Amino acid sequence: MLNMWILVADSGAARLFTADSPTGPLREREDFTSPASRARDKELGADRPGRTFDSIGPGRHAKGKQESPREREAMNFARLLADRVGSARAKGELDRLIVVAAPEFLGMLRASMDAETRKRVEKELSLNLVDLKPDEIRERLPDRLYSELAPH
Repeated sequence: MLNMWILVADSGAARLFTADSPTGPLREREDFTSPASRARDKELGADRPGRTFDSIGPGRHAKGKQESPREREAMNFARLLADRVGSARAKGELDRLIVVAAPEFLGMLRASMDAETRKRVEKELSLNLVDLKPDEIRERLPDRLYSELAPH
């Protein structure tokens, strides 16, 4: 039997599901939360970027582009999730993966996955469904989650 996992996530919560058949219902396997990624920068101790003086003249400007503490927490959460599915793939627990994530978080997840795990991604959907019930999530996925004939 094929081990199909469905990761549904945004920057503050994620849920892992399995599906026993390509058209079957989802069964929740695990859930994750990252309250820090939903916090305001101020609550995470963020400050505005430092300022510096120009070497010539009276101008001042902010020092370089910095990611906010909130963005940093979201990236840490994406890495945690990528490590979890990567570990499952390495142990033979995961054959294929569908990733359903909020648009801004999908890129973070993709960037955090190792090459071997990315090869197992069957589909990516740029949707924020993490707060829905399993049957509501299933309704928004393709009728057929995977082809039984094309193993990775």
